[in-house]
Amino acid sequence: QVQLVESGGGLVQAGDSLRLSCAPSGRTFSSVATGWFRQAPGKDREFLAAINSLGTSTNYADAVKGRFTISRDYAKNTVYLQMNSLKPEDTAVYYCAGHPLYSAITTMGATFGSWGQGTQVTVSS
Repeated sequence: QVQLVESGGGLVQAGDSLRLSCAPSGRTFSSVATGWFRQAPGKDREFLAAINSLGTSTNYADAVKGRFTISRDYAKNTVYLQMNSLKPEDTAVYYCAGHPLYSAITTMGATFGSWGQGTQVTVSS
């Protein structure tokens, strides 16, 4: 429903941190459940983290538990993905997407067709 734009990626060294931002563009924003995903070259799009519309519930993929944190700032209409202890295997294009059903975010990556351009995260050794 709302066009979302990702930003904050870059080139960092292993062990560094990045904070990605997901913000609406061009339309009025109403809070919905939001997820972060990534896709590395030659691999399927991977679910990373989800947060419900109120920010009271979160869910993480095993690969990023303990390192990544999803949060939202209502004043800025922005959802964030704080990424700590980055590893070379985290290198990918990162995407965000909204969904009216929080429970559906973990599996929407395979079928959702309105992805933006994402933001590139590259982690060097």
